[in-house]
Amino acid sequence: MGRLFGTDGVRGVANADLTAELALGLSVAAAHVLAEAGTFEGHRPVAVVGRDPRASGEFLEAAVVAGLASAGVDVLRVGVLPTPAVAYLTGSLGADLGVMLSASHNPMPDNGIKFFARGGHKLADELEDRIEETYRAHSSGEPWERPTGGGVGRVTVYDAGFDNYVAHLVGVLPNRLDGLKVVIDGAHGAAARVSPEAFARAGAEVVTLGTDPDGLNINDGCGSTHLALLRAAVVEHGADLGVAHDGDADRCLAVDREGNEVDGDQILAVLALGMREAGTLRKNTVVATVMSNLGFKLAMEREGIDLVQTGVGDRYVLEEMKAHGFALGGEQSGHVIVLDHATTGDGTLTGLMLAARVAATGRPLGDLAGVMERLPQVLVNVPDVDRSRVATSPELTQAVAEAERELGSTGRVLLRPSGTEPLVRVMVEAADEEQARAVAGRLADVVKSALG
Repeated sequence: MGRLFGTDGVRGVANADLTAELALGLSVAAAHVLAEAGTFEGHRPVAVVGRDPRASGEFLEAAVVAGLASAGVDVLRVGVLPTPAVAYLTGSLGADLGVMLSASHNPMPDNGIKFFARGGHKLADELEDRIEETYRAHSSGEPWERPTGGGVGRVTVYDAGFDNYVAHLVGVLPNRLDGLKVVIDGAHGAAARVSPEAFARAGAEVVTLGTDPDGLNINDGCGSTHLALLRAAVVEHGADLGVAHDGDADRCLAVDREGNEVDGDQILAVLALGMREAGTLRKNTVVATVMSNLGFKLAMEREGIDLVQTGVGDRYVLEEMKAHGFALGGEQSGHVIVLDHATTGDGTLTGLMLAARVAATGRPLGDLAGVMERLPQVLVNVPDVDRSRVATSPELTQAVAEAERELGSTGRVLLRPSGTEPLVRVMVEAADEEQARAVAGRLADVVKSALG
C-alpha cells in the first residue's frame, strides 16, 4: 500500500478511498502521535475542525470529531470555513491541532483530510509518517489506551469563527477598497460566505457568483478552475476586477476589467512590488516554485527582486519562507502566502491585498499585472499512468533531453507526478506557443507509452 499522505493531506473518492473508518482512525492516530510528541503535555488538548460544503464532509466531519473525542481531545466545530480560516483559528485560539475536510479544487465526489499543528502550521512530513504508521498499527489490531469518564473529549460548536476570521482579514489590509467594484466567484465552496463579506466590510461593491453551495455543486463549472463565467461577469458589470477561489479557498486567481486572466505568478509580481514599496518584502525576496512562468523570473530580475524557487507544492514554498524569514511566496495556481498574516495560502486574503493594491495606486489591475510578460506555457495532464516511475524511466529521460535540446535557452521542460491526483503533469515553455504545444504533445505521448 502506498503512502496515504500526499503533498496536501490525504485525498480520495469519499466513501470509497476516503471512508469514515479511515477518517476516524487517522484522527485517533493524530491525537496519539501529537500526545507522544509532547504537544498536549500539561493541559487538556483542543482541536479545531472545519470543512468545505461537500455532502461527504458531513459524515467525514462526524467521523473526525468522534475519533478526536474518543482519544480525549476537546473539539471546536467551526463548520464550513476555508482551509486558511481553520489554520488561523487553530493559531488564534491556541488549539493544539486543526483538521480541515476538503479536496480543494478536486471534483465533488472527492474529499480530503488535512491536519494543522499548533499555531496553524502544516504538519511536518515526519509527523505525517508517524500518524500513518500509528493508524496502520491500530487497524491491524494493536490496542490503544482509551480514556473513559471525564477523560473523553467534549464537542462544542464554535460559531464565532466566521466573524473572527473575517475581522482578521479586513484588519490586516493596508488600505480600504472604497470605490472598487469586485466580482467574486466562490466556487460554491468554503469561501461562499467569507469572501463576499470580507470584501464588503473592506468597502468594495460586491457582485457574487458561485456562492450558493448545496453540497453537490462545489467547483462545478465555476471557481478558479473555470474562469469563463467570471470573465463574462466582470465585463458585464463593469467591475474593476474579479476574484475566483477554489473549493477550500486557499487559492485565488483574478480577472482584470477587460476580462483577462491574472494568474498566480502575476499576482505574486504585483504584491511583491507593493510590499517592497511598503518595506514589508523581507530580504527583498519572493519564493515561488519551479512551475512559475519564466516571464515571472525575468520580471523579478528586471525589478531587482531576488527569487528563490522550490519544488511544486505550497508546503515547500512555506518551508523555505519559514526557514529563511521571507514574507511572500506562492504558486502559479494561485496559492499565495503572506506570512505576516497567514500560515498557509489564503485565497480571500490574496484577493483582498490585490484589490487593495489597485485601490492604492489607482491603476487598473491589467496595468499592474503587465509588470511581467507570460511566456507561452503548455501544461498537459496525463492520467492513468504509473507516476512513481517518472524519474527512473529511460524512455522519458531520453525524450526530455531531446526536447530540451530543441528548445535551447528560450524554453524549458518539467515533468512531475501529481501529489494529489493519479496523473503526471507535463509542462513545456517556449518563446513560440505552437512549438510549446508540439513538444508537450510529444512528451505526453511518451509518458503514456512508457508509464501506461
